[in-house]
Amino acid sequence: MKILYALQATGNGHISRACEILPVLKKRAQVDVLLSGNNSSLEPGFEVNYRSKGYSLYYKTGGIDYLRIARENSPLHLSKEIIDLPVRNYDLVLSDFEPISAWACKLKNVPCISVSHQAAFKSPAVPQPEKSLLFESIIKLYAPASQNIGFHFKSYDSFIATPVIRKKIRQLNPINDGHYTIYLPSANKWQLQELLTPLKNAQWQIFLPGLMQYEKVKNIEFFPVSEAVFIESLRSCTGIICGAGFELPAEALFLGKKLWVIPIKGQFEQKCNAYALELMGVKTSKSISEINIETFENWHSEFDLIHIPFGDDTENTFERALSAFEDSGNFNLQLV
Repeated sequence: MKILYALQATGNGHISRACEILPVLKKRAQVDVLLSGNNSSLEPGFEVNYRSKGYSLYYKTGGIDYLRIARENSPLHLSKEIIDLPVRNYDLVLSDFEPISAWACKLKNVPCISVSHQAAFKSPAVPQPEKSLLFESIIKLYAPASQNIGFHFKSYDSFIATPVIRKKIRQLNPINDGHYTIYLPSANKWQLQELLTPLKNAQWQIFLPGLMQYEKVKNIEFFPVSEAVFIESLRSCTGIICGAGFELPAEALFLGKKLWVIPIKGQFEQKCNAYALELMGVKTSKSISEINIETFENWHSEFDLIHIPFGDDTENTFERALSAFEDSGNFNLQLV
């Protein structure tokens, strides 16, 4: 069997998940990889057979930069990539919310399975703070697929698995050396410095995409994004403040670290993630500007530390899915 695994580089989480899923797939099939978008700060760490400009997201302070998104993403270029992608060379395409491969499969009648956090939102059981017809349309149309394997903080539905935690995180021995780790890629250095310098009793390790070298300002250390340095910071921190994405909050819960999430403005998926985490007892805020001495102290006094030892079910999930596909050319995945 030949499989095309297509994933976005619009964030680091897609690549982290692929590092765990690809070895499982390669036990059963010949696998090629398509990587699209250009927002990730992680090197893939695996062979990439196709590179696509795809559809990338861009951010300005605290939110989404819609003007740059419109300027940088050409509909004509996207259409050409969809037409040119040779999906008919494969028996099956797995799409991690990757639009080029998904639409190529839809137009050329090639089997496509959505393998993503976003796929979980196709279940009405997934927590959402309110309904959004725009978000529902994006989930349905952005990367269409006939079957779904979704990932979320809980198995809210039969096709939803708990997070894929990478082995580099599973193998850590967490400690607490007193610092706090921050990864808020939509914030800028000066904004974070102004907010955190008054919190003199705390030590901060901040990771910033685009920063070229290490800097220290009073109680704040600024780091370029480096996987090894970041993982060590996670291992040894007291708590983590980050966006309301999926993989990093899941890793924080797995490590048993104090967690505070702040969704990127205008990104409804992150708003939903923050809502789901809030229901689980995690502190959330609407804006980065809400970080201050009072809210920081409240985080420690009012919010319990949550530890969720997510099971390692990746191999079993994909073994079952691929076996079912080989037997029938289709499958109805029941994880719970």
